[in-house]
Amino acid sequence: MSPTARHTPPAPAPQETSDRRELLVARRAEALDDAQRAFLRTVSHELRTPLNAIIGFSEIIAEELYGPLGAPQYREYAEHVRQSGHRLLKLVNQVLEIARLQGKVMDLEVRAEALDHAFDDVRDQLRQDLDARRVAIRIENDGALPAVCADPRGLRTLLQNVLQNAILYGPADETVEISARQRGDRVDIRIEDHGPGIDGADIPRLLSPFEQGDNSLTRSNEGAGLGLPIARLLAETMGGHLRLTSPEGHGLCVCITLPAA
Repeated sequence: MSPTARHTPPAPAPQETSDRRELLVARRAEALDDAQRAFLRTVSHELRTPLNAIIGFSEIIAEELYGPLGAPQYREYAEHVRQSGHRLLKLVNQVLEIARLQGKVMDLEVRAEALDHAFDDVRDQLRQDLDARRVAIRIENDGALPAVCADPRGLRTLLQNVLQNAILYGPADETVEISARQRGDRVDIRIEDHGPGIDGADIPRLLSPFEQGDNSLTRSNEGAGLGLPIARLLAETMGGHLRLTSPEGHGLCVCITLPAA
C-alpha cells in the first residue's frame, strides 16, 4: 500500500501577501497612535495638576486672603512663585502641543471660521501684552475679512502665537499690520511688524522648536522659541502652510495660507 501523499497548501498570492502586510502595518500604526495619545494624556494630567495647585496656592498667599503674612518679603516671594508657575505651565502646554502635532495625534475639527471673530478673540487674549508694550494692531478691512476652513481652537492658537511673537519681539510703541485676502480656494494672511528684521539665514531656526532669532545671552524676552514652530505645524495640519520673510530693515512678515471656506 502506498503511503498517503501529503497535501501542501498553495502559497498565498502576491496580492494577498501585500494586503496582509498593509493591514498589519495599519494595525501597528493605530496601536502606536493610541499609545501616544494615552501617554500625552497621562503626562498632561501629571504635569498640569500640580502646577495648577502651585499657581492657585501662591495666588492665595500673595493676596493674603486668610490674613497678613508678616514680613512683606513673603508676599513678594509668593508672587514670584505664581509668575514662575505660569511660565512653566505655558512651557508645558507648548511642549505637549508640539508633541501632539509632530506625532500627528492631535484631533482637529475643521470647519468654516470667520477671521474677524478669530482676531477679536486673539486681541482680547493678548490685551495685557499689547498694553505693556504699547503696541497697536491695524487690520486692513477689519470687519470684512474672509472665512477659512480651520479648527476653531487651532486657528486661534496659530494667530495668537504669531501675533504674540510680533508684539514681544518687535519694537514697542509700534503698530502690527494685519491683512487677509482670498485668492481662489486659499486665503493669504499677513502679520507684519516694523522691527529691524532678521538675517535670512536665521529664518529656518525661527521655525524649529526651541530656537530664537536673538542670541540667547542678549535676548530681552523669555521663552522657549516654540510659538512660531507650533504655528507652522498647525497651519500644515489644517491644510495650509506658513512662511517668513524679512527684508533687511523692514521687520518680520509672517505669511499664513489656509483653505478658504
